[in-house]
Order: sequence, then structure tokens, then C-alpha cells
Amino acid sequence: MKKILPFSFIVIAALILAACGGAPAQEAPVEFYSVSPEMGGAPAVSQDAMLPPGEPAARSAEQAVANTGSGVSAAAVERIVIKNADLAIVVADVEGRMKVIQQMAEKMGGFVVSSNLYQSYTSNYVEVPEAQIVIRVPSEKLEETLDQIKKDAVEVQTENISGQDVTAEYVDLQSRLKNYEAAEAQLNEILEKATDTTDVVNIFNQLVYYREQIELVKGQIKYYDEAAALSAISVRIVAEETIQPVVIGKWEPKGVALEAVQDLIDFLKDFTDFLIRFVIYTLPVLIVIAIPLYLAFLGVRAVFRRMRGKKVKKEEVKEEEKK
Repeated sequence: MKKILPFSFIVIAALILAACGGAPAQEAPVEFYSVSPEMGGAPAVSQDAMLPPGEPAARSAEQAVANTGSGVSAAAVERIVIKNADLAIVVADVEGRMKVIQQMAEKMGGFVVSSNLYQSYTSNYVEVPEAQIVIRVPSEKLEETLDQIKKDAVEVQTENISGQDVTAEYVDLQSRLKNYEAAEAQLNEILEKATDTTDVVNIFNQLVYYREQIELVKGQIKYYDEAAALSAISVRIVAEETIQPVVIGKWEPKGVALEAVQDLIDFLKDFTDFLIRFVIYTLPVLIVIAIPLYLAFLGVRAVFRRMRGKKVKKEEVKEEEKK
């Protein structure tokens, strides 16, 4: 403890001199992990909870930083909203429309995240193509891109646009980043003045910890920046053949008539499947089971008949003897 006190005195003396001279102690004063309730961020947490245990030199640095200013202002940060969209469209040419969407994404200043072209089937078991493509475009061009995707489509089956406001999380991350950077700067100053080996090792370990936290927070901020700048659009492209109605001659039944025809088709299909299964599976199984039972029945019946015949003969012999 006696070895650490000189460093604390140095920091306190530097802050007093800076205050007397009218110069701020830090170029960007901050408050450790504090976001006001008006910003919708997380409540302030204690500095002890932010520090690994057993590091008094780093604690002195953090206390000095915490007393020099305030955190990031929410008014200085624009709303950070992550917008995404999902839709399913029906087109005449699935593969051609997928290529058009790919080219359109690049033209809009975005890129293709993934694309998949595969085979699907209609209700009549006809093989047709189907595709799934995910693109990213600048968020300000989201509406324009959706209009272009839906243009000339036979039908838009589903469309969903979602938005996630991450402003509070973004402000919180910026505040934490400033706190960590300020603590790092204070630890560097203390490290330059440290002479004892134990103090140098302790301060160095604290610097490693805060540098790791700085990189993590920077990564999260970068993710929010990219996610807010580029909107993700997931498009399912369905072939027109999958929604073709039942046509009888020139008459196209709709509503209840179409449902009745579809129910009849489903019944006939199920009945046909039942007959096929009955003939191929159920009937042979019944035959295999019935043959032994029938043979056993014949055997039992033959035994009863023989016993009955003997009984009848005995009764006839008795009647003849009585006569």
C-alpha cells in the first residue's frame, strides 16, 4: 500500500494543478459507464464492479477519470435504427428475376449476402424452380429497392419491414469506450512514473484488460454502424406455376367451387393411395394371416366331424341290438 500511495498523490496533485490553471484534466472528460435515464441507457454502475479485484493503481486512475467529466450525450447522437425486410414474390421466370435482384443490389451500392436456387413442386407434382436470395442495400434506399423487387411481379405473397432502435445501446457503448480509453490514458501516465517492479506488472495487467475491453466495444459499435447503414432484404422467389388455378375448358372456378374441386381431387388421391396400399401391403398381410387360421379351422372341423360320425354309428348299433 505504501508503494501505491505516491502514484495516487501524483494523480491528485496533477488534477489540482490542472484545475488551478484552468485546463481540463482530460481532453474528453467522461464518467465511468454512466448513461442518464433520459437517454434510455443502462443505469450507472459502481467503479468497483468495473474493475478486476486487487488493483489499487488502476482504481486510482479510474477515480481520477470519473471525477473529470460526464458521459456521451444522447442529443449528440442520431437515432440508430436497424431496418430489415422480408418478402415473397411470384414471378414467371425465377432464375431471371434472381439475377436481376443481384444486379440491382450492386447498382444500389449494396451486395449479395447469399443466394440459393433449388427445385420445388406444384400441387400436381410438377417440378418448378424456386429461389431464396438475401441482399444488403443502403438503408436510405430500402423503399426504392423493395419497389424495384416487386415491379412486374405476378403476385406479392408476403411483405414485412421491421425496425430495431438501438440508439440507447449505441450511446451506452460510446460512453463505455470513452471511459475505457480515459482509464487507459491514466494508467499509461502512472506506468511512466512507476519504478517498483510489482507496481509496473500490476499496471501493465490492467492496461491489457482495458485494451481488450476497448477492442470489444469498438467491434460492437462497428457492427451497429454497418447494420444501420445497410438494410438486409430476404426475398423468396416463387414460380408462377405453383399458384395456377384449376382450369376446365375456358371456365375458371373460384371460391367455393374451386375448394370443392380441390377437395374432390384430394379425396380421389387419398382413396387411390389407400387402394394401392391395401393391394400391395394390407391384402398380402391378411392372406398370410388367414391361410393358417383357415387350415386350423378345417382341421378342427374334420376332427369334430369324425367324432360325430363315430357317435352316430354307436347309436345305430345300439338301436339294432334293441330290435
